[in-house]
Amino acid sequence: MNPRASGRRVLVSGASRGLGRAVCRAFAANGDRVAVHYGSREDEARMTLESLEGAGHGLVGGDLSDPAGAAAVESAAAELLGGIDVLVNNAAVNVRHPLAETPYDEWVAVWQRHVAVNLLGTAHLSHLAGRRIIEQGTGGRIINIGSRGAFKGEPDHPAYGATKAAVHALGQSLAVSLAPYGIGVASVAPGFFDTERVAPRLEGEEGAAIRAQSPFGRVASAQEIAAAVLWLASPEAEWASGTVLDLNGASYLRT
Repeated sequence: MNPRASGRRVLVSGASRGLGRAVCRAFAANGDRVAVHYGSREDEARMTLESLEGAGHGLVGGDLSDPAGAAAVESAAAELLGGIDVLVNNAAVNVRHPLAETPYDEWVAVWQRHVAVNLLGTAHLSHLAGRRIIEQGTGGRIINIGSRGAFKGEPDHPAYGATKAAVHALGQSLAVSLAPYGIGVASVAPGFFDTERVAPRLEGEEGAAIRAQSPFGRVASAQEIAAAVLWLASPEAEWASGTVLDLNGASYLRT
């Protein structure tokens, strides 16, 4: 019932750039075939696709905030790959909205968007892929991308922190319910890591302050986070099902 070490069929949501791109590359380098999902950045997703080792990969577009859109994405990925063995729930939105500065109408809209994508999109894809893996009878993995902010707090991004905490809880619930089917479910909780989107924040005084959060004096690379995702999806990591793996360079220690 354990997933194969390589040659798996992997759907990565939110894979146009950043961590999603790094995760796709890690699985492809491992000999797996990858469905690269994008919401609106097709050109960037195509760059991800073209950077992958091996063959049999493809693009899958769709809006995960819409339940019908999530269903279409999962179905298209399964058709492209001939099934699904691993789902990586990476797609997320993260919009700044500190309470003291955000008008109520904007606050409501931002929260609804975060819940629709970060939480419900993850839940819906997990249901669809999980049911498919059960029907295949092959076992598999669901790996969620959470956040250090779920524990540390996100004063400028409270909806992000809250929805990532919910994603962690969802993963633990699914780990218990899906284990009898040979499906392991785990989450990673990264701290700050370097991507194209946040590169400007790593300059000057703000960058120095961010790097100082870790006693290593640096931030993670997307490749380091992707390596942990790849391991959690491996046959050897079945006993890690239910875990939330902190990847923050000792910048925040949970008790």
